[in-house]
Amino acid sequence: MLTKTRIALIGLLGLTATGLTLPLHAQPAKEPPSCAAIRFRPVPSGMNDGEQDAGLYKSRFGRIELKATVKTGEPQDYFVELDGKQVTAAATPPASLAPCAQSKKLPAPTAASGACTGDGFMVVVVHSGKERVIGLYGRQGKAWHFCRAGTA
Repeated sequence: MLTKTRIALIGLLGLTATGLTLPLHAQPAKEPPSCAAIRFRPVPSGMNDGEQDAGLYKSRFGRIELKATVKTGEPQDYFVELDGKQVTAAATPPASLAPCAQSKKLPAPTAASGACTGDGFMVVVVHSGKERVIGLYGRQGKAWHFCRAGTA
């Protein structure tokens, strides 16, 4: 003799097997962090001339690539690509970049330097609604210097 509990359990398993399940509570969509910093290493010496990949960071919010321009086996300049498109450098750094950079213990952005080189790199990302501000910093020894910034 089947009890009421067993009958209910068999019915629930039957619904699950046919693909008809009870509705689950909808999870709210996660928002990207308002301020983030990602570290990258430089390309090694002796790479082929041309554009080389230095690093990749991928998340559900986008794909960030650090690339290097190499001449005679040595990196001459680094730049950032966001979702496959090179970030266009702004003439002056966006104001929203300074508080984020300082919260990550980086110097406030100043005028963009000509070429970005170093022995380590940090990409700072500021999300403000749909707009993303990208800042690139290079490290020489223990000192970080601002390279360039742009919006995407």
